[in-house]
Amino acid sequence: MTHPLAGLRVVELATDIAGPYATKLLADAGADVVKVEHPAGGDPLRRWTSSGVEVPPGEDGVLFRFLNTSKRSVAIDWTTAAGRAELLDLAADADVVVESLGGIDWPAISARNPMTSLVSISWFGRTGPWKDLPATEFTVQAWAGSTAIRGTRERPPLAAGGRLGEWLGGGYAAIGALAAAIGARRTGRGAHVDLSLLEVIHLSMAPFTTVIASFGGPSAAYGRTVEIPSIEPAADGWVGFCTITNQQWRDFLVLVERDDLVDDSELAHYFTREPRRREVYAFIHSWTRKHTVADVIERATQLRIPVGPIGNGETVRTFEQFRERGVYVPAPDGRVVQPRPPYRLGRGALRPFAPAPRHGEPAAGWAPRPPPSSGDGGGLPFTGLRVLDFTMFWAGPFVGHFLAVLGADVVKVESIQRPDGIRLASTQQPAAERWWEWSAMYHGINAGKRGITLDLSRPRGLVLAKALIAKADAVVENFSPRVLDNLGLRYEDLARENPRLVMVRMPAFGLDGPWRDRTGFAQTMEQISGLAWVTGFADGPPVIPRGPCDPLAGLHAALALLVALEHRRRTGEGQLVESTMVEAALNATADQVLEWQAYGRLLGRDGNRGPVAAPQNVYACRGAEQWIALAVVTDEQWRALVDLLGRPAWAAAPALATRAGRCARHDRLDVELSAWCAARERDTLVDLLLGSGIPAAPVLHPREAAANPQMRARGFFEAETHPVTGTHELPGLPMRFSGLARWYRSPAPTLGQHTEEVLRDLLGLDDDTIAELRAEGIIGARPAGV
Repeated sequence: MTHPLAGLRVVELATDIAGPYATKLLADAGADVVKVEHPAGGDPLRRWTSSGVEVPPGEDGVLFRFLNTSKRSVAIDWTTAAGRAELLDLAADADVVVESLGGIDWPAISARNPMTSLVSISWFGRTGPWKDLPATEFTVQAWAGSTAIRGTRERPPLAAGGRLGEWLGGGYAAIGALAAAIGARRTGRGAHVDLSLLEVIHLSMAPFTTVIASFGGPSAAYGRTVEIPSIEPAADGWVGFCTITNQQWRDFLVLVERDDLVDDSELAHYFTREPRRREVYAFIHSWTRKHTVADVIERATQLRIPVGPIGNGETVRTFEQFRERGVYVPAPDGRVVQPRPPYRLGRGALRPFAPAPRHGEPAAGWAPRPPPSSGDGGGLPFTGLRVLDFTMFWAGPFVGHFLAVLGADVVKVESIQRPDGIRLASTQQPAAERWWEWSAMYHGINAGKRGITLDLSRPRGLVLAKALIAKADAVVENFSPRVLDNLGLRYEDLARENPRLVMVRMPAFGLDGPWRDRTGFAQTMEQISGLAWVTGFADGPPVIPRGPCDPLAGLHAALALLVALEHRRRTGEGQLVESTMVEAALNATADQVLEWQAYGRLLGRDGNRGPVAAPQNVYACRGAEQWIALAVVTDEQWRALVDLLGRPAWAAAPALATRAGRCARHDRLDVELSAWCAARERDTLVDLLLGSGIPAAPVLHPREAAANPQMRARGFFEAETHPVTGTHELPGLPMRFSGLARWYRSPAPTLGQHTEEVLRDLLGLDDDTIAELRAEGIIGARPAGV
């Protein structure tokens, strides 16, 4: 059976996580990926472990093996003239080149083959005043605003653990690469996709805070917070809760036997619970500590409260949902299991995992193929594609958002009885006129779409929905599985009317398995997958990164949809695609499961220390709440820091000359660096450190990103004028496409804004019929009861 991306040629010139993960996702779907490595040692990730354990002689690190399954490798020294020429020859025969190491540039590639696309991955982007600044994910999280809003005021701000931003960057790079390849086929021109991990992290870990501030939202003023409830102690471990809606909070109070507080308005939102944190924790913990994790989960599930066990590298693969669904599969070496790709195709097949290439293995060249068509010379990659978007909140709407900004006609379907739930996260009070149009996230993730309302719970509305689906290329939905089944919108029935239909379903846990009908949000996935386990202080509870599993799930679902559309292009067949939120998160925590199996090391949380740098921490500078994030990756950077410190005797100790020695003496380093930073002004110190080549950043609130000179220079924020809220800036996607001046061609739709237009144009309804539908409440422009 031919794999959906068979014939797609990809060159990878990348290390770390983002680039190799992007090309792994393409290889999983059948692309032929040739990894370019330097002859002297190859990809440094071959010797990397997150736990710091030394890779056994003659082996590659287990994370490298996971990220590079099913690829080929070639050794090229691209720093020499001959090597550069060889690399350009290879790139000229490729559809896409993915790079994070430099060594190849867009003008040279496009001059050799105008249909080849280049995806560049870097901390700040390949353009702009910061393009050459030193950085690590830890310092970029501080620049992006993620670190400043996590944790409690009693302790320093807290970065998300691990290398989550790089996994997110890999997802963005994969869909950017595939979109560029599809666009080249249409237009006859490849594209340079210039991805900034700063923008990835801001958009994923501090989402739409600048828009909230622009809207005058109250939460824009808050600093560090934790969600209450979140991860709480049970009688035999930790258990994770999530109360996104007011109803979930009220049900949670019933669960912990405090239903007397359901009408306490001060406790209605986790921001306003913060001042009463100790009181709330007292009654939560007095109940949770009396019950086992299993008992708490059973009781909470009955009340439809999002809940889950807290996973880590040792436990997560043992959870019943993942065992029964076969989520972890044998790695090619047979010694460990690893997560499968986080989506399943109804037709076509993903490629079975093949071993990662050994360094120096000769890679066969590409077979000759006829020159590709030059395309029609115009249009965006997804021009002419029609998508019905039945999704809510963030993960689901992301899919349509990505397609819409690159040309698709995306029709968002809500109802006046049940609008998108993210509209309720409004910056206006319910007494305000059209308050439901003031949700910053709704604006940010639905720009470029058309919006209609249809009451799917009534036969007439359902008939209209089916008629629209019959004219669509794709449908995306993220309800719990039972919802579509109860409505009668089953893929098998829809495909009889529209055999080319691709339907992407995005359940939290899957369309089958014992957790099938459980409610789950991004926070739940962070708790279960291990993301929370590696975030937090060593002497405290796991802490959720808060939110990035939404775009993580959306990225993988968008990729799954594009893969299914490529299968349809080859075969004419539509299909049902399942893309689960939790399995996307499990891929981003693969290193935890792999290192436990391969090395017996359980990765955990250690405050702001991490696996990449030592010293690495957040230090207080002069003044109130003035924090600096500092990360020393290399021995050269350590020597530069010692010079800035004035070469004190303690810093000259020979044991500190190596990263291992600095890790072992991190407590002493923190004492000395804390004293040094406390006497200095934050921004001046950041400039001093960066000027010496040392990664550093001020710990900024995410709303400050609106003034970030690098983001400004790259045009990350785009002004949009909305008929209700007026003109505000929205963040775009965290990558620039060459030849595309801006992402947004229209603002997010108001509720039901395009209903009449769509029903007339696509279904031919007349004015009298539309008036009847409005009178019956099947369509409308105001939420029912408002």
